[in-house]
Amino acid sequence: MQAHRDVQDRPDGLDRFYSIIPAGGIGSRLWPLSRADAPKFLHDLTGSGKTLLRGTWDRLLPISGVDRIMVVTGRAHRAAVEVQLPDLADLNVVLESEPKDSSAAIGLAAAILRHREPNVIIGSFAADHVISDTRGFKRAVVQAVAVADAGYIATIGITPTEPAIGFGYIHCSEHLDIPGAPSAVGVDSFVEKPDLATAEKYLAAGDYLWNASMFISRADVLLDQLGESEPELLAGLTELAEAWDTPRRGAVVDQVWPRLKKIAIDYTVAEPAAAAGRLAVVPGDFDWDDVGDFASIAKLHSAGRKSDLAILGENARVLADASSGVVISQSGRLISLIGVSDIVVVDTPDALLVTTTANAQRVKAVVDALKLSGRSDIL
Repeated sequence: MQAHRDVQDRPDGLDRFYSIIPAGGIGSRLWPLSRADAPKFLHDLTGSGKTLLRGTWDRLLPISGVDRIMVVTGRAHRAAVEVQLPDLADLNVVLESEPKDSSAAIGLAAAILRHREPNVIIGSFAADHVISDTRGFKRAVVQAVAVADAGYIATIGITPTEPAIGFGYIHCSEHLDIPGAPSAVGVDSFVEKPDLATAEKYLAAGDYLWNASMFISRADVLLDQLGESEPELLAGLTELAEAWDTPRRGAVVDQVWPRLKKIAIDYTVAEPAAAAGRLAVVPGDFDWDDVGDFASIAKLHSAGRKSDLAILGENARVLADASSGVVISQSGRLISLIGVSDIVVVDTPDALLVTTTANAQRVKAVVDALKLSGRSDIL
């Protein structure tokens, strides 16, 4: 009932708002925990008892309402997604026959929703991020919707705490005078994953925010920007959207989806929109973590805990002495750690990973090597 009251009381613009959750990717830096058949968003990585996908749904529910959340995911994950989100309407499940990156996933959802509701405002929110301050998150989204209603493509930025090289950076410019969005500022550049030296300069400058992969826009504005960058991709998405709610869907998907360009929305929408003065940002005053590697998991679990060792796994059996880091166990085997610092141990029935939090980003290289060797059976 609370979610219903929140939706009833929402301000202008939110009555046309629809949330999109792109639920794709395998989270290769979290291998061997995250696999193609059990990707990151289907795991509980916080110890809350909820998967990351369920946590995302619960954050969006008071903002959008149960009938206005769309999930874009792979065909192979449909059953698992429906178990996690039993209230998700069939109308709001968009299945990808193969991964085509975020431009196709978000663009298709936006095109379908625009076809259904020409004036719809959409917001895309990753399925696998962690945000505990749901009130702060809602405040930022409400402002971003006002920004989108004014004709901008809005994003929500996070204040950097370190010179991370795994995130895009948003350079803030002048304050924007938009009713309902007192924190909104313009964006004059959007830089995707800079090198360390550049990230250090951005952190020192103080006028850069991390890109948290949240995009809020009128669907028509976002699709127009996408079309300027990739007209063939927009044409394909438009063809799909026009057939989506008809008996022709299957045939059109089989024909069109394989030829869609695979490219991230950062390159097709965010960067060119920033260059054209069409991108705005609302600074997010809430905690945020994209849980991009095992170091992030260790950090999430170290906050406010007496122990320096995070242990995850329903049947984890760990004996530790003077050790820190994170242990994730799915095998039930006894794991003993003695005098090791910042260690990462991921024990699954068919694969074991041992590294350190400092080297957590390098796990992706193991996945790449396994792909090259043809070992897809453990990916």
